[in-house]
Amino acid sequence: MSEVYLNGKFVGDVDNGQAFTQQLIQERRKGTMSDLLNVFYDGITDEVTIESSKGRARRPLIVVKGGASLLTDAHVRSLQKNELSWKDLVSQGIIEVLDALEEEGALIAFSPTELTPEHTHLEIAPVTMLGLCTSLVPYANFNQSARLNAGSKNQKQALGFYCSNFSVRIDMDTNILHHPQMPIVNTIMHDVSNYAKHASGQNIIVAIMSYKGYNMEDAIILNRGSIDRGLGRSTYYRPAIAEELRYSGGLIDDITVPDKDVKGYKSERDYRLLEEDGIIFPEAAVNEGDVVIGKTSPPRFLSGMDEYSLASSTRRESSVSARHGEGGVVDFVLITENGEGNKLVQVRLRDERIPEIGDKFTSRHGQKGVVGLIVPQSDMPFSSSGIQPDLIFSPYGIPSRMTISHLIELVGGKTGALNGRFVDGTAFDAEAEMDLRKELLNLGFKENGEETLYNGVTGEQYQAQIYIGNMYYMKLKHMVANKLHSRARGPIQLLTRQPTEGRAKEGGLRLGEMEKDTFIAHGASLLLKERFSSDKVIVPVAEESGLIAVEDKYQKKCYCPLTGSTENISYIEISYAFKLFLDELKSMCIYPRLLLKNKF
Repeated sequence: MSEVYLNGKFVGDVDNGQAFTQQLIQERRKGTMSDLLNVFYDGITDEVTIESSKGRARRPLIVVKGGASLLTDAHVRSLQKNELSWKDLVSQGIIEVLDALEEEGALIAFSPTELTPEHTHLEIAPVTMLGLCTSLVPYANFNQSARLNAGSKNQKQALGFYCSNFSVRIDMDTNILHHPQMPIVNTIMHDVSNYAKHASGQNIIVAIMSYKGYNMEDAIILNRGSIDRGLGRSTYYRPAIAEELRYSGGLIDDITVPDKDVKGYKSERDYRLLEEDGIIFPEAAVNEGDVVIGKTSPPRFLSGMDEYSLASSTRRESSVSARHGEGGVVDFVLITENGEGNKLVQVRLRDERIPEIGDKFTSRHGQKGVVGLIVPQSDMPFSSSGIQPDLIFSPYGIPSRMTISHLIELVGGKTGALNGRFVDGTAFDAEAEMDLRKELLNLGFKENGEETLYNGVTGEQYQAQIYIGNMYYMKLKHMVANKLHSRARGPIQLLTRQPTEGRAKEGGLRLGEMEKDTFIAHGASLLLKERFSSDKVIVPVAEESGLIAVEDKYQKKCYCPLTGSTENISYIEISYAFKLFLDELKSMCIYPRLLLKNKF
């Protein structure tokens, strides 16, 4: 007797579990049972498990009987003529959808050539085991899995043409690549997903070599000439939004040019770009701090007679300015209403981004790198035919990463570019590397993709053969212009009196124990005095009790909070965070005593 479980619950017994399982599968293939049901017989525990619950990951497979696929050439021809549909194949039992449970009892063949009488199913296409972004990686089966995942993630961060109506949309943080291209080496998924309509990269010439050490540790080197011709050029869009909010008591915000008697008025220069309605004009060049939308609000706290004298002087300034470290050109101004019927103003700023040192680029194989040097075109290496690489990639990125598809794409891209055709690099079903090599040889190049290059500075021939070819590279959204950040003096937190955190808040850069060691190692230990005194405070300490004394500013005297004595009080320099810590200890009824002694 075999026990039967439905969605984890025991529902009864059957005489022969294996026969019962086969019968269920046959009935499902005939269409007399729901195709959402999956069943598996475990011979070790003699249990039949049936699953029909929601949320299972399932995948379609071709049914195999007697070592032959049920999907014939006649079916394929009917599909191409639209005489058959996917639904028909499922209802006829030619294709069935398996979940992880039923797959345990199935033997799945990769390709029709592998079929044996033991096989139960056949893959529709091996590439279907990969997700959308992963299946866009060419020659993916030549990569190790960790790099394949990285390549998938990197493509999601690439700049491209994300939608065709971007010019009339107000999106948060968006980038548009100016010259997106379809890759020379592509996969079947590029056609299926209409990739040409939303491409996110460019075909460039890549040489694998070292160049004065500026491309070590994953860094890459770019050709200045390529950048001047538009390589990796993009535009960054960011909106500024203001709305006229309504408050209790009938008060409302006002989008206008603030008057000089408004509390918190900045300066005339800050408002210079505003028009009469308080909104900036299109194509205005904006720098950080410039007001983009002028706005005044009612006072935050109304008390006493203030409620009845709502003069303009009581209003406060609440304009929207360009953020710290950001600027650009006003691209689009939208004046509309929000859901409550209040006025809503949205101003979109654009900023042209030309590749610079610190910007991040990647291939489709997880080989991401930051620009370490931009070389003038005259100094770049060149081949005998005058070809110069757009990008120089370090050879040390290959051995440990084992991204062989990165190397195959170079040969494939070179062949495709010379022959003026696309190369199919679909995982498990790509054009053979040997065929590409023969084609390259017939075109008059070395079959292994190597060429003799010459030093762009001296004109001397390099003693080593350089691996060079065409490749699809993408610019990632991680640009140095969005992350560059420094500060001298600036805003501090109210509680700890330490600098605020983060680039947006004009924050400081935290220095820890390890960073301190690097300064000392550089012989710059005097910097630490300045670095570690961001919240320096001078406080009086009553030596008798060891507590921080109370300072009476009016009577110009200090006294001990414990004894009231005004004698033996010394001023010491401590971190305000430490003073706060002492106060917190006191709030927990712990007596923190400071024992002072002379430095000398």
